Amino acid sequence: MDKSVKKDVCVIDFAFQRIGGKYKGRILWALSKYDKMRYGELHRALEDISTKMLTQTLRELERDRLISRKMYPQVPPKVEYSLTATGSELVPFIAYLIEWGYKKMAEENI
Repeated sequence: MDKSVKKDVCVIDFAFQRIGGKYKGRILWALSKYDKMRYGELHRALEDISTKMLTQTLRELERDRLISRKMYPQVPPKVEYSLTATGSELVPFIAYLIEWGYKKMAEENI
């Protein structure tokens, strides 16, 4: 096998580890529509996500520097999430996937 093909596959794995899964793309898309969102707003935007899964996914996105988390020192605590510059770079690709998904769902009458 060509070494460049192996490297391409490795790069694809790297990318999909950061954005793959049921919720990461949806969270990134929601944050692209609003400048900032609080935890509760994200939870309402993704109605079918559990609290545990939302927390875990937000941590992964933050660890991968796709989102930022800003905590305000107040009671009750206020935390806001927003896209980083790196996360914003993914928005056009997510938009394309949405367009592609609508097209394919229409073709399959879904």
